[in-house]
Amino acid sequence: MEELKLIVTSSPHISDEDTIEKIMYGVLIALIPAAVVGIYNFGFNALAIIIVSVVSAVITEWLFQKFRNKPITIRDGSALVTGLLLALNLPPGLPLWMAAVGSGVAIGLGKQVYGGLGHNPFNPALVGRAFLLASFPVAMTTWISPIDGTTTATPLGMMKLQGIAVDYSSLFIGRIGGCIGETSALAILIGALFLIYKGYIDWRIPVSYLGTVAVLTAVFGADPLFHLLSGGLMLGAFFMATDMVTSPITKKGKWFFGIGAGIIVVIIRLWGGLPEGVSYSILLMNGLTPLINRFTKPRVFGKDR
Repeated sequence: MEELKLIVTSSPHISDEDTIEKIMYGVLIALIPAAVVGIYNFGFNALAIIIVSVVSAVITEWLFQKFRNKPITIRDGSALVTGLLLALNLPPGLPLWMAAVGSGVAIGLGKQVYGGLGHNPFNPALVGRAFLLASFPVAMTTWISPIDGTTTATPLGMMKLQGIAVDYSSLFIGRIGGCIGETSALAILIGALFLIYKGYIDWRIPVSYLGTVAVLTAVFGADPLFHLLSGGLMLGAFFMATDMVTSPITKKGKWFFGIGAGIIVVIIRLWGGLPEGVSYSILLMNGLTPLINRFTKPRVFGKDR
């Protein structure tokens, strides 16, 4: 009779083929369509910002880990994702040194000061963007037309100030002014479908996020389709609100997170002083994530209600 062996180990007890590296590089692949469209629309400036932002993120992560005598983990791809995400959230005419500073802040203040990957409460790329927007508001709100290279306003800005909207086809394809990676809803959706197919993101957050924006804008007399396709909503909903570290882990919590972020976006867009509010909506909900997890955790099996 074969002798049975009892192995006692600590949790977790469920293994998975997915690793940090595999997921991070999968996200990088999903961001390629948006990055390619951004480079095609805005040329060398966009490419230079992407390169500088990514390199700055990797160097900052290496420096923090080196000086803290921690294992160097720049090969896991997380710094690359943060640098690329930040770059795609920047105007194509932004000075390169600002992109480098923003990326350094994203990694340093948004991630490493909390202990590194898995400990940061806020999305690092959005921390970097919020810092740049507060520090250099003019540079962060100066946009370039992908058609003729002249200074222009974003569709949200034109709607906010002048009541003028662009056609839906331009919004969907990306022939509009805006941040490098946010202009083409089509490119973002292609990457998002890849992430959903691979199981790297949960569909509940983007569906509740986008659905809340669509319903509320319609209720208050605005154009739901315009608001869905404009600004950084698509990029934020699929690539930043779904961050595994800073979003709720429970299914019910993901619905609350998406709905809350959607409400904040609509408030800022329709009644706030800024035309856009995606970054702030996600950061504010990041701060509520621990409470959401606490109050939406499922009942322990066998425990009375």
